[in-house]
Amino acid sequence: MKKRLAVIGNGMAAGRLLDELTRRNANLTYDVTVYGVEKHAAYNRIQLGRVLNGAGVDSITLKEPSWYANHGILLEAGVRVRQVNPVGRTLTTCDNRTLPYDAAVFATGSAAVVPPVGGLALADGTRKPGAFVFRTITDCEAIRDYAHPAASVVVVGAGILGLEAAKSLCDLGLYVTVLHNGPTLMNAQLDRHGGAMLRRAIEKMGIYVRTEARVAEVLGESRTEGVRLESGESIPAEIVVFSCGIVPRTETAKASGVAVNRGIVVNDRLSTATPGVYAVGECAEHDGKCYGLVEPIWEQCAVLADVLTGANPRARYFGSKVYTRLKVAGVEVASMGLVESERDTDEVIQVIEDRQGIYRKLIVRDGKLAGAMLVGNTEAAPTLIRLYDRDEPLPPNRLDVLASPGGGVGTLATGPEICNCHHVGENALAEAIRGGATTVTELSRCTKAGTGCGSCRGALASLISKHAPSA
Repeated sequence: MKKRLAVIGNGMAAGRLLDELTRRNANLTYDVTVYGVEKHAAYNRIQLGRVLNGAGVDSITLKEPSWYANHGILLEAGVRVRQVNPVGRTLTTCDNRTLPYDAAVFATGSAAVVPPVGGLALADGTRKPGAFVFRTITDCEAIRDYAHPAASVVVVGAGILGLEAAKSLCDLGLYVTVLHNGPTLMNAQLDRHGGAMLRRAIEKMGIYVRTEARVAEVLGESRTEGVRLESGESIPAEIVVFSCGIVPRTETAKASGVAVNRGIVVNDRLSTATPGVYAVGECAEHDGKCYGLVEPIWEQCAVLADVLTGANPRARYFGSKVYTRLKVAGVEVASMGLVESERDTDEVIQVIEDRQGIYRKLIVRDGKLAGAMLVGNTEAAPTLIRLYDRDEPLPPNRLDVLASPGGGVGTLATGPEICNCHHVGENALAEAIRGGATTVTELSRCTKAGTGCGSCRGALASLISKHAPSA
């Protein structure tokens, strides 16, 4: 008799976990039910800017509703799980149904952080018209419906999603100002040179950037009219969009008695201290860390799928080396490891091409890559990621890894790596294109390329033009 597996959440982590379970024929062992708070099927949150810019939801959908049915998975869209009862192995939904399960996985992701600023709400407690957060498809649709050409917008937060929102709103013809409370854009990934290069590129797009600016209050009586900074300065704005970071969604886990610190606490098997309950993705806390990037979450999903299906009972997750490569508001950015050197013996190599808007930096410790960042040109990223991930020694001439994309490191069989999220090389993509995958959607579906951070989708389109059979 099959066991019942409940996946609580239907975001990118849940979607990836379902892929990994499918590859291991989990349908032979489990009847899988997915509970998603949003009414949409799984979608790529990193590409929300495309929806804000007018594209349809389908353009960022990872799994059509038919996919679930075709793989024997029941999708409960628009259904929130309120509580899990580990003793009776039941869960209670928002519509007061009590349903049985044998194993449950929390993949609830994260929620947007809204800073404690005044003036966000009206007297009746509802959010003031013109004030939004930027985290879901519903958020995008609400902002798009409210916006009009030449409207003034303040985006609070200069992280990846905040800058994507700013770029999309600027493309719609709005007057956009970005406020960041730190001195450097993306200061967790970039040093002051990299942040300044990114800022310059963003300002060339027509977006105004203000650093070291903290919002104290949203102005306006019945609707948003601007913001007041802690400095006392006021900035007029008809729309204020908050994108100030994320916090793991742990409400259901807490209500269920599952151990929670910042995130849902898990061990190397991604299991909680509550029998039969697991957690994966942004909501999970492993060894004191919560990961918000694609690659660590993908690694977690592979381990958990091995554990749940018994494909590899010894599979363990030991943490991840964090790196990212994506387009931030259209600007190529890659970062891994240290942002600044920490020891006198660390080597630091910096290449600044001011007119090109390109910045490259390596931090080398004991002959190995301890950190790197690329702004404006990330062709060397696949090579650097491999060297960093495998802890391999760098060539004596450190610039070789920057000057020669691919660097001769593991690219002969697969060709240069195009999709870092799924490690898909150019040769595999070219073969799929020649086999009939002649649109970006088809190519992504059969190779998974472009379904992670999405920064390689432009490269996929170029490869289709290059390799597609002529009519």
